[in-house]
Amino acid sequence: LTGIGECVIEGRPRDESGRGETEDFNFRFVFFFPRGEGNMTTAHRLVIVRHGESSWNQENRFCGWFDADLSEKGLEEARRGALAIKEAGMKFDVCYTSVLKRAIKTLWTIMEGTDQMWLPVVRSWRLNERHYGGLTGLNKAETAAKHGEEQVKVWRRSFDIPPPPMEHDHPYHKIISESRRYKGLKPGELPTCESLKDTIARALPFWNDVVVPEIKAGKNVIIAAHGNSLRGIVKHLESMSDAAIMELNLPTGIPIVYELDKDLKPVKPMQFLGDEETVRKAMEAVAAQGKVKK
Repeated sequence: LTGIGECVIEGRPRDESGRGETEDFNFRFVFFFPRGEGNMTTAHRLVIVRHGESSWNQENRFCGWFDADLSEKGLEEARRGALAIKEAGMKFDVCYTSVLKRAIKTLWTIMEGTDQMWLPVVRSWRLNERHYGGLTGLNKAETAAKHGEEQVKVWRRSFDIPPPPMEHDHPYHKIISESRRYKGLKPGELPTCESLKDTIARALPFWNDVVVPEIKAGKNVIIAAHGNSLRGIVKHLESMSDAAIMELNLPTGIPIVYELDKDLKPVKPMQFLGDEETVRKAMEAVAAQGKVKK
């Protein structure tokens, strides 16, 4: 591997209440442009990628379980991710994604760009984005106007406080709740809103019961999913605190490589895969997102 830089993000998570002490944290990421698969010497390798920018990401709207498509920028991000994987010479055995088209199309684009479209793909609602409940479809300005800036801050910054539920008269309730893709869910499984904690709680069983056995069997796995469901996997792999994971935002469309030991523990920090300019921008974006805003 040819390393091109490191980024150390240090800070102190927000204490919204103003009470008590908060935990210092730091993230260390190694950014590299790989020259071939033969350099991978660890027991297992995992690649995760957050979907490319969606049309609602572009409009700064809470998307959640609404099935927004990729924007043109998002499609280009997925193509760049595919090129990075192709140039790294990475081959996969099985693919995982959510049941939302922005993640599915990102995976398709990567598989097409690497000539691996024949691979089996497992789709699961458990890899869906966090359900933003009543906030779905609103942009930041509308949300603040409707609920107040302080309340919105609690919903966005808290690990275990969900937004208000999606009521039956919500404009997107029927579209989401009556979608055929969720017909197989058991009573109580279809959420009306989720905190990050809730999202992780429903994503991890899929990771443990479905993905982990494949990795341990020697399969090369790629997961194309969403910022918050992937956060759950990262939190689990890295044993990160609740406060630390709230400060981590994964960039869209850039493959992230984990090298894992036989117990599926990372032997290196997460590695962003891409050319120097793409990685530099990702480094700057993650650094900016990790800083405590004054």
